Amino acid sequence: MEGKPVLNQLSPYKQGKQTKEIQEEFGLTHIVKLASNENPNGYSEQVKNKLSNNLPEFNIYPDGYTSELRLALTNRWNIDQDQIVFGSGSEEIIQLLCRSFLLPGSSVVMATPTFPQYKHYALIEGASVKEIPTDNFGYHDLDGILKAIDETTKIVFLCSPNNPTGTVISKEDFEIFMSKCPTDVMVAFDEAYYEYMDKDANVHALSYIDRYDNLITMRTFSKAYGLAGLRIGYGIANSDIITTLDKVRGPFNTTSIAQKAAITALEDQTFIESTYALNKTVRTSFEKFLDDIRWKYYDSETNFLLIETPVSGMEVFQYLIENGFIIRPGELLGVPNTIRVTIGKEDEMKELQQLLLNFHKGLTKVQ
Repeated sequence: MEGKPVLNQLSPYKQGKQTKEIQEEFGLTHIVKLASNENPNGYSEQVKNKLSNNLPEFNIYPDGYTSELRLALTNRWNIDQDQIVFGSGSEEIIQLLCRSFLLPGSSVVMATPTFPQYKHYALIEGASVKEIPTDNFGYHDLDGILKAIDETTKIVFLCSPNNPTGTVISKEDFEIFMSKCPTDVMVAFDEAYYEYMDKDANVHALSYIDRYDNLITMRTFSKAYGLAGLRIGYGIANSDIITTLDKVRGPFNTTSIAQKAAITALEDQTFIESTYALNKTVRTSFEKFLDDIRWKYYDSETNFLLIETPVSGMEVFQYLIENGFIIRPGELLGVPNTIRVTIGKEDEMKELQQLLLNFHKGLTKVQ
């Protein structure tokens, strides 16, 4: 039995080493994971309290329409109930888009570097992929993306804040882009890190949904809300797009416990406000440290930083992992000589700073 020929060009997702493996390999007891952009502050206590006393019936299929969470989100964002689709994380929304709109001979356009699953799912559906490099500061080249669109283009993926660079697309640039983008090309706007953004000058894509019939925005409960282990996200677009996606969506693709947790998490905006403030404070402090040792980093409105390193990112990764800190080397993200670091708790970041300072001093001595 053989799968699609394109699968010979792809690799299954391979997660990094887990905490127990690293502890055993290097004889460590203290491990700090700063590789996956999870919320170091966990999740709302209200979620814990609600689920402790109100577990769903695990022998019963979940609500396939996600009715209660649908109502909560439509009320929060002032949209109609037929404008939202749910997925196992926002990643499944990306998969649904590719499955619904792509065919062999069609194409997608995206930035590079960006979230790799756009490309992965597009290739599986037989589409070709046009990747437009970000500029020297990690921002989308929207003019370049527009020029790459042709009669085969079905989807343009935009990511703001962008993973892995952390940069955002401004309202002005987005509006110019949408005014020039063909109306028969889907614009899939990934806002997984929306809750970490400064909102004033940047795109809140949801506010454009009623203006553009070819726009979908995607969000998740995995990042700021701290529910990565439950896998639940959503997409918002006009009802025609949502109906199309629902035709290929599995009937029970989000679990009962994920739905209940997301409803409660959504209610606790105090936790989100605290998460935003803590992240910004700790990130600013870490940026100052990087300025002091003269390591450049990309502008970020997320809970991570992409940092330029004076040697291979793999070398820094190995040094840090041997000392109990897991980060993401840029070589695995398509950005050599960088590392992507999730912003952790204040004490964790102080420990990391000392390790990086020692590493930096070691390089200086060698030079």
